[in-house]
Amino acid sequence: MSEGVRVLFLCAANASRSQMAEGWARYLKGDVIEAYSAGVDPRGVNPLAVKVMAEVGVDISKQRSKHVNDVKGIPFDYVVTLCDQAQEACPVFPGGGTRVHVGFDDPYTLAAGTQSEVEKLKVYRRVRDEIRDFVESLPTALEFARGA
Repeated sequence: MSEGVRVLFLCAANASRSQMAEGWARYLKGDVIEAYSAGVDPRGVNPLAVKVMAEVGVDISKQRSKHVNDVKGIPFDYVVTLCDQAQEACPVFPGGGTRVHVGFDDPYTLAAGTQSEVEKLKVYRRVRDEIRDFVESLPTALEFARGA
């Protein structure tokens, strides 16, 4: 991809939500978006996030969990925070970019109270699909947010 809109999806652990957003953006919008993800406290890519993305044909198994400092030298057009913790921890992102906050439930936290993988996967699938819906609206939704 060359000369696309450069977007950083930022979340606390860079384990599920931001990884799914990066995967969706590359899969659905790779011709117009150069997607990255990072976290303020990276913890590795969550295997359930990898699994539910694979179910819909999006391979995020080779993505890695990165700290926000790992991408600070990249000039982003947009920095999209996907959780409140990331929004609070990074009020200003080095390298600029228009800040946009679009919060999604944390599937890891929501699924923590369930015992079966079947129930956990239901939560991850719901969040995956919500993130897909958001990414499908890009980059138009981000351009709208910039003008608002």
